[in-house]
Amino acid sequence: MNVLLIRPPRIKQAITLSDFMYSEPLGLEMAYGVIKNDHRVEIFDMMAEDTPLADKLAAFQPDCIAITSLCIDVHAVHDIARQTKAYSSSIFTLVGGTQAYLNPEGFMDPAVDGIFHYTTRDNLLAFYGAKPGSKDIPGVLLRSRDYAKGEVKGRNEYILPDRKSTSKYRDQYSYFGYKPAAIMQISQGCAKACRFCLRWRLEGFDEVDFDRDLVRADLAQIEEETIMLYDNDILGSTARIDHFMDLVEDMGLKKNFIAYASVEGVLANKDQVKRFQSLGLKALLVGYESFSDRDMAYYTKKATTSDNQVAAAFLRNLGIDVWASFMAHPDWSRQDFKAFRRAVKALSPQISSVSPLTPFPNLPLYREYKDRLLYGPDDFEKWSFGQVMIEPSQMSLRMYYFEMLKTNLYINLMMNKTTEMLHRYGFKTLTRLTVGSSKAFVKYVRLMLEA
Repeated sequence: MNVLLIRPPRIKQAITLSDFMYSEPLGLEMAYGVIKNDHRVEIFDMMAEDTPLADKLAAFQPDCIAITSLCIDVHAVHDIARQTKAYSSSIFTLVGGTQAYLNPEGFMDPAVDGIFHYTTRDNLLAFYGAKPGSKDIPGVLLRSRDYAKGEVKGRNEYILPDRKSTSKYRDQYSYFGYKPAAIMQISQGCAKACRFCLRWRLEGFDEVDFDRDLVRADLAQIEEETIMLYDNDILGSTARIDHFMDLVEDMGLKKNFIAYASVEGVLANKDQVKRFQSLGLKALLVGYESFSDRDMAYYTKKATTSDNQVAAAFLRNLGIDVWASFMAHPDWSRQDFKAFRRAVKALSPQISSVSPLTPFPNLPLYREYKDRLLYGPDDFEKWSFGQVMIEPSQMSLRMYYFEMLKTNLYINLMMNKTTEMLHRYGFKTLTRLTVGSSKAFVKYVRLMLEA
């Protein structure tokens, strides 16, 4: 069977981080690795090339296409499925990915034959080992079975990806200043369960460390100099990070490492952070989230704003870059935005980003803010972390966008360490990041004027 695995193109009108971090399609690489021995398989990354879909279908002649998805990709996925059916109604169309797990109902369309609600090695082998759609497979919803309703229990499995499957694209994959860069995980799940976070909803509340042999095999195949560790909190377990660092030393790896980390993880594992820096840790993505302890408690963050300051000083003294993320609450006043800008200055991260609080559909925050939502759950391309989704309570929507715009300008022009970034990453990379910031600026201006 000929199987074409597809990532949809960029959604140009959405405010996303794809201009800054453009990661490899890890889920497609995993599926490729499972089924490649029994089928002719190819990954078609539409974010990385401009070949029209019709031309690709004509050249590859697939029996089945499988499309990965995020929330903002829903309309693009439908378009790909419909174009495919128009080319040949006999091609079996599948959808998987994050959005298929969170909200598979969004893909229940006549052009979509099946939905991988969750993906494991076993259900991939079972599905592709039979005629597509010929039998029920755990975790797979089929249009021929009227997309049987009811709760589907299961989790996506981290499978050893085949990174050679994206060899023609790999020089394009990046993470902020590092290009090319690979991504990987060494664990799944997060016990912190912050109210706004999707990750623990996707991966589970229980933290599960991956098998050491799987991690070793994954590390061994990565050729890029930079690895982004995509765990929700790389410092969430002292034993986990110690085992990983032992493995890096044992393999004699010389890599740049980037990772997500929590403030409480940094403060609880200072010795581990120092050791990790000696092994190549360059930057940590840290969710400082807010200037306000009231907000921190509301988000159920385990750290306080004072903890943020202590962690920031510790990492600054070590010379580890901090790429900080914050959330703008819809109940902030103009004075709150001003206080927030002062807090960012005090924390002094290398790079900062601020996004409006986004209450994704099917999560508790969505129900809490349902009467204040500016868009419905089917306005998929709006759910991108960049768009204001909740009606502000302390000012007009236009003024709120103005404060967001002013804050982003302040961060990009006054706070982000341009000279330092130029020295570390070079002019070409700094230019690319500046272009990404400029695109976000233009989108915010448009949204402010439309408000």
